[in-house]
Amino acid sequence: MNASTPRTAPAAGRITAIRGGIVDVSFPEPLPRINERLQVGTVALQVVSLTGGGGVRCIALAPVRGLGLGAEVTATGAPIIVPVGEGMLGRMLDVFGAPLDGRPPPEAADQRPIHRAPPLLTDRRARAEVLETGIKAIDLLSPIERGGKTGLFGGAGVGKTVLLSELIHNTVEHHHGVSLFCGIGERTREAEELFRDMGDAGVRDKMVMLFGQMAESPGVRFLIGNTALTMAEYFRDDRGQDVLLLIDNIFRFVQAGSEVSGLMGRMPSRVGYQPTLATELAALEERIASTNTGSITSIQAVYVPADDFTDPAAAAIFAHLTASVVLSRKRASEGLYPAVDPLASASVMLTPGVVGQRHYDIARAVRRTLADYDELRDIIAMLGIEELSTQDRATVERARRLERFLTQPFATVSASAGTSGKMVPLEDTLTGCETILGQSRFDLPESAYYMIGTLADLKGAA
Repeated sequence: MNASTPRTAPAAGRITAIRGGIVDVSFPEPLPRINERLQVGTVALQVVSLTGGGGVRCIALAPVRGLGLGAEVTATGAPIIVPVGEGMLGRMLDVFGAPLDGRPPPEAADQRPIHRAPPLLTDRRARAEVLETGIKAIDLLSPIERGGKTGLFGGAGVGKTVLLSELIHNTVEHHHGVSLFCGIGERTREAEELFRDMGDAGVRDKMVMLFGQMAESPGVRFLIGNTALTMAEYFRDDRGQDVLLLIDNIFRFVQAGSEVSGLMGRMPSRVGYQPTLATELAALEERIASTNTGSITSIQAVYVPADDFTDPAAAAIFAHLTASVVLSRKRASEGLYPAVDPLASASVMLTPGVVGQRHYDIARAVRRTLADYDELRDIIAMLGIEELSTQDRATVERARRLERFLTQPFATVSASAGTSGKMVPLEDTLTGCETILGQSRFDLPESAYYMIGTLADLKGAA
């Protein structure tokens, strides 16, 4: 029997134990199946394991306040099913596809289970296309693959959400397909601000926004990504469209899985994470793919605990990505925004065969110049720049101007920063870096290169 096929006669069970967001229920035969939705009053449960002796263990998808031992539980005979279709566009929805924006429920073209298998290997299609973002540091050093997965890595306070918001602003407006934003563990304030900002930017009607908020149960945060992917797969497979999926923050998905695992009594693995970390993450990430009908391009913010990039969660997420944009706390402290670390960021697209020989050579030259400057920092700190050779001093001058040229004013923070955002075409970025790399003497101070768009803005900045 298919997992999405409802049973004809749902059975009734009784609650036998409640531990945080985990609820044990005893049932007469036949038992509910894994991933089946159960209902007790207004609280939905999802079966995650069979305990033996006629019992099932479930995660609660709402607060369990008011539930008691012996309460009657109804088996629906089907998994969690959400609406999909064009009617979802412009709406803010929860894990069940129910509205969070105070409007009536959206009109659905179909209803689909949130647990679905990834596309078959024979149905997948490899695409060697770059998604231009208008952000200099990303387009130059870590180009995003259309139909691939990109991670924005960084600790707390280095600008992940701001950078993701700018990517939404730049790409959704020029994206000809459909966009989905999935907020996992978002603060309510952030969700409300994003909903309002997307409306002000005039792009909300082309977006679906889904939220499993920080105050909700770990089960909701654990499953909201599956809901988002089910809706994205409809637009990719049924409508043949390109989908842009933005996730903030994928680490909260891992964190919610860790909470659920601990409440279920599983023995923790490395650094306290769940032993099923790799499996759970792969089940979500492998559904993000390009097929013969369309594509899903994913950009994911990734919180890095204590700035430790060897953390098991960060390492597991990194394995699924085609591009990684690493945000540096050191660069953020120097006011170099976006705080993209040019030496740690990478992309499989940065090859001559994909981006072209010129782009590849300029990116390598920029990295080499910044790496040479990094090695000279200690000498400058101890002895001063005057002790460097003429060649090394020229390298330092080029590197410091490149660092500042790769900063950029963002439209999403223009009101608070007092600047107007600038979207820079890739060709202007390449020309600017090529010009700086080719100079050994500079007429303008390095501060003139800070927070400008193209080199044409230099005179005004100076």
